[in-house]
Amino acid sequence: MNYLFSNKDLKKLIIPLIFEQALVITVGMADTMMISSVGEAAVSGVSLVDMVNNLIFNILAALATGGAVVTSQYIGAKKLSEARKSARQLLYTVIFSSVTVTVLVLLARVPILRLFFGSIEQDVMKNALVYLVISAISFPFLAVYNASAALFRSMGNSQITLKVSILINLINIIGNAFCIFVLHMGVEGVAIPSLISRAVGGMILYLLLKNPKYPVCFEKTAFALDWYTIKKILYIGIPSGIENGIFQLGRVLVVSIISGFGTVQIAANGVANNLDSVGCIIGQAMSLAMITVIGQCVGANDEKQIRYYTKKLLTITYIATFLLVSSVLLALHPILSLYGLSQETTELAYILIMIHNGFAMLMWPVAFVLPNMLRACNDVRFTMVVSIFSMFVFRIGFSYIIGVRMGMGAIGVWIAMVIDWVFRLSLFIGRYLKGSWKRLCLHP
Repeated sequence: MNYLFSNKDLKKLIIPLIFEQALVITVGMADTMMISSVGEAAVSGVSLVDMVNNLIFNILAALATGGAVVTSQYIGAKKLSEARKSARQLLYTVIFSSVTVTVLVLLARVPILRLFFGSIEQDVMKNALVYLVISAISFPFLAVYNASAALFRSMGNSQITLKVSILINLINIIGNAFCIFVLHMGVEGVAIPSLISRAVGGMILYLLLKNPKYPVCFEKTAFALDWYTIKKILYIGIPSGIENGIFQLGRVLVVSIISGFGTVQIAANGVANNLDSVGCIIGQAMSLAMITVIGQCVGANDEKQIRYYTKKLLTITYIATFLLVSSVLLALHPILSLYGLSQETTELAYILIMIHNGFAMLMWPVAFVLPNMLRACNDVRFTMVVSIFSMFVFRIGFSYIIGVRMGMGAIGVWIAMVIDWVFRLSLFIGRYLKGSWKRLCLHP
């Protein structure tokens, strides 16, 4: 068999993606520490807006995913002219979508915050509005960055996105430190560096993709909308966007349930979420790699390679996740001691992390990486329906039943999360084994 990706190709794709995911999480932790020095009203305003931002970011990222799937399939089919055309159409789509979202957010900024968070204190609202306005201005830049990064990954070139990610995260973290600790700015000191870093990242990747040396690039052609290609992008992007948006909304609802359990459980849940993200670094990177690899296999119309690389990528994910998560669990007591929590909070955080990471080693890859194989095979509606149903019935519904009604608190919420995983992976494995995805992506 003439394999599309050698082991060397996979290393060149996967390793930069892992470092990129680790960088995002590390910088996020540093940002949180710096923001805390601005004041409680600023911290509250930023944290509230970040929930709205994450919702929008995930929708924009889903459009980029749609473009990456379409472009990867064209590359696999050796149709480079079509791949370049899809790149242009993806760019038009994300710019139009992000500008529309920006205008809507700016016009409805107060109603949006009231809708999500009800009546909040005036100083918190003031900070939230400032942060939301500056964040909204950055949406088009972020959309261009996401789309361009997705196109580079579709070519198997994640080294460039890693280098640009390092640059923009340095701009962000140094800018935050300068604006907060030197200029003594408020939430503007957090928001403006993020805006600048996203603008720099988006422009760099856009300009790089104008270079014709890359197999997929933004060719110099007259502006023209190709609705056939745009529909293909949206066919993947819209269900993925709905799925991601509902998932983020579900997380907000779960946090609201935990907020009723008291300060100790809220703090323990926050710390546990912070550390759990470390255990998902490998899985998040492999999810992106799955889109590129399987997308090209679909374009080549090669079922054997689709199955071969699905198994291979999942095996790598399981081995790497086991090694990373085991290291975190072995060092868990020393790590938790750094947070300066009370003994009760520390003990609860330890239990929550053990629940998450213990089960993540067994379930997370097939529950969250395998679905990207299905998405790359155009099987997006199935993953969307399963994810939305599972989120509302198991993640939220059982959080209320076990956490609230049965009095198990945050532990009950995290048990509900594991039940959600079990349901997801059962259906996704069944879908893969049944082969229903073949009729959506393979032709005789």
